[in-house]
Amino acid sequence: MAKVILLNGSPKANGCTATALQEMVKVFEAEGVDAEIINVGNKDIRGCIACGKCQELGKCVFDDLVNEVAPKFEEADGIVVGSPVYYASPNGTILSFMDRLFYSTSFSKHLKVGAAVVSARRGGNTATFDVLNKYFSISGMPIATSTYWNQVHGFTADDVKKDLEGLQTMRNLARNMAFMIKAFSDAKDKYGEPEVERGSFTSFSDGK
Repeated sequence: MAKVILLNGSPKANGCTATALQEMVKVFEAEGVDAEIINVGNKDIRGCIACGKCQELGKCVFDDLVNEVAPKFEEADGIVVGSPVYYASPNGTILSFMDRLFYSTSFSKHLKVGAAVVSARRGGNTATFDVLNKYFSISGMPIATSTYWNQVHGFTADDVKKDLEGLQTMRNLARNMAFMIKAFSDAKDKYGEPEVERGSFTSFSDGK
């Protein structure tokens, strides 16, 4: 069975961001996709210190939720990252989590489907959306889209439930994501995966 993990970057386990993710879970279950919401925003997650120990240990040196989620991410066919908007940017906790999760895991993320979901009372959604999508686009992960930018509006979970277009966007996003996951699985069986070149790494360390 296909599997998706959904990261709730909000400190509120049942707040606005969670309400959006829960709407997606209903569709995933109907589509036969196993879905698990993981609460990140209410955990004590420190940022990456660029120690490089993950290259030696095969996991982050800080043994917290990042290392717990890593094997689930490796197993998953897709990942949804949800965040509230803080000063027109993602929550600091989810950014620290994503930095460490993506950098400390050596397994290929190529062709895993990614989706960003953001929640705000009014503004800052698209800027936050752009930041979260960068994790996918640098990792060879196709990005799932919907019938609008993947966002909901509201100050409380009840407000988000009134955002009918936002919830519709979440349902369409989940349907598109489920389709992509199934289509990629079929295509891999039929055509194999595309070649990935890794030989060139340009840093201009000579200063020229």
